[in-house]
Amino acid sequence: MSEQATVFIDGEAGTTGLGIRQRLDALPVTVRSIASEHRKDAAARRAMMESVDLVVLCLPDAASREAASMAAEIAAGGGRAPRLLDASTAFRVDPDWVYGFPEMGDGFAAQVAAAARVSNPGCYPTGAIALLRPLVQAGLLAPDAPLTINAVSGYSGGGRAMIEAHEREGGPAFELYGLGLEHKHLPEITRYAGLTRPPVFVPSVGHFPQGMIVSVPLHLDLLARPATGGDLRAVLADFYAGSDRISVPEATPGLSAETLAGTDLMELRVHANESRRQAVLTARLDNLGKGASGAAIQNIALMLGLAPPAPRAG
Repeated sequence: MSEQATVFIDGEAGTTGLGIRQRLDALPVTVRSIASEHRKDAAARRAMMESVDLVVLCLPDAASREAASMAAEIAAGGGRAPRLLDASTAFRVDPDWVYGFPEMGDGFAAQVAAAARVSNPGCYPTGAIALLRPLVQAGLLAPDAPLTINAVSGYSGGGRAMIEAHEREGGPAFELYGLGLEHKHLPEITRYAGLTRPPVFVPSVGHFPQGMIVSVPLHLDLLARPATGGDLRAVLADFYAGSDRISVPEATPGLSAETLAGTDLMELRVHANESRRQAVLTARLDNLGKGASGAAIQNIALMLGLAPPAPRAG
């Protein structure tokens, strides 16, 4: 592009929007904003949409759908409709939107680059899909395997109300939620991990601001074909070879969820006990980094034909 691309973050005052706004300093783009008193003004938002190259939607699901409809109306009327990157869960399994996980396999980065509408992945699904999809594709894990996914996130993933509660009152040290087993991330995890049986997904929140661990326990004797923990790790390491954001280090005796806070990195591990024929897969990341704003910057760069910035590494 001869001139800098223009970007508007619809919802830039929220946690994810603020993270994206800060990270956009690493890209050669011009960020445009609406005055705070006009942020809910439909006419002002529509005019802004028509004036920029890309709109990042950092809104609740219903508001994201309204914004996407507004962009579609602009296009239908012959106007200049922007490309859209949505950070909500509204479109993550919508066939008309490209799922913005460039490392998910060959050709996915090109799909993001060519797409008019991209859905940014969720934080929990980023870890779960990264662990499971390569093993399903390699034939080690059956698509209908009865899986359990446990995960813990920093409280910043719960939005402004949860952040304020934890920082004002201390909050619970640890809290399970989603125990109705209908978490909104389940369809996303199931589809893009390549599963046909939805896993049992048990998320939780800890009393720390940022960081996340997603873990999947496995009985090695119940895999689709015989394998060791070393075999699982080799598949993951080969799948993500060359990635500057996803690594597959050796197993460790313990993990702290906060270690990668402030980074755009993700670590995948296989913790195996061969004598018991058991393993635990873990993904460690920052729920606001590779799990949200960091992933968005990757997608924005691809959509605008820019070189992705080096990932924040702490």
